[in-house]
Amino acid sequence: MRKFILLFVALMMIVSVFASEPKEKKAAKLVELTKATFLEKVFDYESNPEVWSYKGDKPAIVDFYADWCGPCRIVSPVLKDLAVEYGDEIYIYKINIDKEKELAGVFGARSIPMFLFIPMDRDPQIGMGALPKKSFREVIDTFLLKKENLQKTE
Repeated sequence: MRKFILLFVALMMIVSVFASEPKEKKAAKLVELTKATFLEKVFDYESNPEVWSYKGDKPAIVDFYADWCGPCRIVSPVLKDLAVEYGDEIYIYKINIDKEKELAGVFGARSIPMFLFIPMDRDPQIGMGALPKKSFREVIDTFLLKKENLQKTE
């Protein structure tokens, strides 16, 4: 009986430790896009090439990159960190320009890394180069999410 009570107490302690841990934001993942998934999730430029019409339900960043690109490899962990930091507030998509040449051509991705910042209610903007995390945060907070107060630090 004593062993049963000790086992029960130990089990309750373990359960209380896991139950008391703070719930984290659901971390967004970096999602690799193909032409088909881009047309489905972001913009169907084949059906309506003249007018931008974003298909997503929250703002997004599209990263045009290549595996051989040094600056792209520098930015990749920054984007992973931002995906965790912003959780399910934004989408972060990646397009490998070597695999998706048509998408790269449609958006003129000749110099990489290149980023397409897509807000919900405006046309997208393009950013180029290995941007620091601080610059990404500023664009996300002011352009994509339209946050009033920028209190985040590096």
